[in-house]
Amino acid sequence: MAGVLAPLPLLLALAQAGVAGAAGSVRLAGGLTLGGLFPVHARGAAGRACGPLKKEQGVHRLEAMLYALDRVNADPELLPGVRLGARLLDTCSRDTYALEQALSFVQALIRGRSDGDEAAVRCPGGVPPMRAAPPERVVAVVGASASSVSIMVANVLRLFAIPQISYASTAPELSDSTRYDFFSRVVPPDSYQAQAMVDIVRALGWNYVSTLASEGNYGESGVDAFVQISREAGGVCIAQSIKIPREPKPGEFNKVIRRLMETPNARGIIIFANEDDIRRVLEAARQANLTSYFLWVGSDSWGAKISPILNLEDVAVGAITILPKRASIDGFDQYFMTRSLENNRRNIWFAEFWEENFNCKLTSSGTQSDDSTRKCTGEERIGRDSAYEQEGKVQFVIDAVYAIAHALHSMHQALCPGHTGLCPAMEPTDGRTLLQYIRAVRFNGSAGTPVMFNENGDAPGRYDIFQYQVTNGSAGSGSYQAVGQWAETLRLDVEALQWSGDPREVPESQCSLPCGPGERKKMVKGVPCCWHCEACDGYRFQVDEFTCEACPRDMRPTRNHTGCRPTPVVRLSWSSPWAAPPLLLAVLGIMATTTVVATFVRHNNTPIVRASGRELSYVLLTGIFLIYTVTFLMVAEPGAAVCAARRLFLGLGTTLSYSALLTKTNRIYRIFEQGKRSVTPPPFISPTSQLVITFSFTSVQVVGVMAWLGAQPPHSVIDYEEQRTVEPEQAKGVLKCDMSDLSLVGCLGYSLLLMVTCTVYAIKARGVPETFNEAKPIGFTMYTTCIIWLAFVPIFFGTAQSAEKIYIQTTTLTVSLSLSASVSLGMLYVPKTYVILFHPEQNVQKRKRSLKTTSTVAAPPKGEDTEAPK
Repeated sequence: MAGVLAPLPLLLALAQAGVAGAAGSVRLAGGLTLGGLFPVHARGAAGRACGPLKKEQGVHRLEAMLYALDRVNADPELLPGVRLGARLLDTCSRDTYALEQALSFVQALIRGRSDGDEAAVRCPGGVPPMRAAPPERVVAVVGASASSVSIMVANVLRLFAIPQISYASTAPELSDSTRYDFFSRVVPPDSYQAQAMVDIVRALGWNYVSTLASEGNYGESGVDAFVQISREAGGVCIAQSIKIPREPKPGEFNKVIRRLMETPNARGIIIFANEDDIRRVLEAARQANLTSYFLWVGSDSWGAKISPILNLEDVAVGAITILPKRASIDGFDQYFMTRSLENNRRNIWFAEFWEENFNCKLTSSGTQSDDSTRKCTGEERIGRDSAYEQEGKVQFVIDAVYAIAHALHSMHQALCPGHTGLCPAMEPTDGRTLLQYIRAVRFNGSAGTPVMFNENGDAPGRYDIFQYQVTNGSAGSGSYQAVGQWAETLRLDVEALQWSGDPREVPESQCSLPCGPGERKKMVKGVPCCWHCEACDGYRFQVDEFTCEACPRDMRPTRNHTGCRPTPVVRLSWSSPWAAPPLLLAVLGIMATTTVVATFVRHNNTPIVRASGRELSYVLLTGIFLIYTVTFLMVAEPGAAVCAARRLFLGLGTTLSYSALLTKTNRIYRIFEQGKRSVTPPPFISPTSQLVITFSFTSVQVVGVMAWLGAQPPHSVIDYEEQRTVEPEQAKGVLKCDMSDLSLVGCLGYSLLLMVTCTVYAIKARGVPETFNEAKPIGFTMYTTCIIWLAFVPIFFGTAQSAEKIYIQTTTLTVSLSLSASVSLGMLYVPKTYVILFHPEQNVQKRKRSLKTTSTVAAPPKGEDTEAPK
């Protein structure tokens, strides 16, 4: 600060110049003086500082401060013994002029700091500097109105630690406590207003809007806040951001409308502009024949004012506007309507207001009134002889004065306990200490709402929301209707809104229509709020509005592809039509096998049973029985035990059967071949040897399966890929054992090898004499079995891609197994059983043949006959 205050003589000169320029000011004497800045006049034109009088925004607000000071000074409970004075200045709605005026507030501080430097002040010709009466010390300032003026003034006041409270400045920039640390305001900043406007746009379902701003702090910062908040909140995109120049050229507003029509789907227009710009935009929209096209959302500069839409009501119909929550102060109305030229001489601009308000002319000595204007009588009365409506910011001016008064009261109680009037601790009043008390105040304001400040000096955001609606079917008879409120959250009565066309249907302001369920937005490059809708097809589902993802492998999308649901799990159940044929074959086969075994056991020592090789026959029949039982394992619900049983028994039955057949066929072949060369029987043809050979072959299968079970313990799995069809609705998970198609066939591979080997021996033994009555049936059995399994392979693997794979493959496998078992049972044992049961007379042993060669070749080992009866 020292660097700023170093040229004190220069600042003193500027302050004195400001005082000279501010000869017109309202002064009230008091122990503590408050400053006030009001736009009593509009900005001047053609090089003039000030323009026409502003009755409402200027005089109403200034009188509101005088009214508030009167009430504070009359309140015995508030600042007892201390009278508040004031020095009220006109800013002429211009920031540079306001800065010159505000320098008068720091006169006392500059003069006090420059007392020791009077020697540095030199006048031409050596004339000593003129000593003026010491100015009053301003402890705080109420104002200003425009944000640009407040910003300019705040930069000076902070240098001298003078707190400032604005009643109308809403620019978000002023919330920066590092730059404007002595600035506070009783109105919410535009960041709250922008948040409210974003909430309104979203509540109406709009996602594509344009913004329109007057050049300057208010318009630009308001739009910037809206754009930033909409970007952070998401769901609202900006089609265009258009700025209206301070000094618009002819045709500028027609150009604005043409630019807005470049994005015709963005019908919603967010407008932060001054009254004049709002009016000229509406005029341009009418000229372009777009009276009911745009959907206006106006900031508090539009609010509920008639002036921006006067004679343009048809263009403004449906416009939604926002205004800080406020109330009309009845006490001020009574005060202001009783003001007259006689009782209000303290307001130096009141005479000018009187002329303007009553359209008359006051005369004074030495002047004459214009003959065309009537003379003021002084008996006119506000509200009786002229229209009167309380200006919207009156409430906030009163609240700003009371905020300073309450802060001074708290400071007085803390620094001057027990004193009536000021004490030395408050003479002079320290601005930094006063600022702390200002930020700590909390009281009910003139409208009954709480007045408080946050750490940045901002008031809480409370807004009323209005819509301009037609009342009697004519736009000229329209009015602003309250349709909602905003206080941190939006409460909007959508049912109360009215629109052109269908009064109850909210118009659209969207670049693209919303995508349906199960569709994602595919953004158009370079156009952030436009998209194409792309269906989440196949197994994809809609994660969010922009993303489709594939469902997990165990799930499938819902019918509308908005989520995933578990894929139903199926298996071959006992009640399935596919299980009926295999189960029927298995049951019949087991019954037939049981019948054969029972017959053989009962007639164990008869010639037919003995001739068939009892030991191997029982082994073969056991294998056939196991083959039939495999069908029940394949239909049973997969589990660890069922899966282990499948691995073990799937190949065990066939291995046992084909091992026995191979051993029997090999024995016949060796006997026949040996008989050609010698009368000595070949080795290993006894029943014990045959059993050892059979079980040796079978043990290979058993050992392999046991090793598999140890290396990879069995368990059930759900295969979601097997029936993952193109259409997700048809997809199913298959509950099965952890066996691939290849490993399943691998279980049968060894038995199939035994089958092929047995077939080879059957072919070789096809020329044996009829004495070996089992050779040919075994041959036919193996030929038929080979045909069955040759048909099985293409059917099994050819249906790998079928949706019914689990049913077709299981049925094919079980039927093939049952058919191969039935072939062996039917060709080898059914005829023998038939003879035993129905022709017992044939089940007797015939005499041995007399030929030595034949008897030698045909001599069976102990326990087995050579030939059964035919």
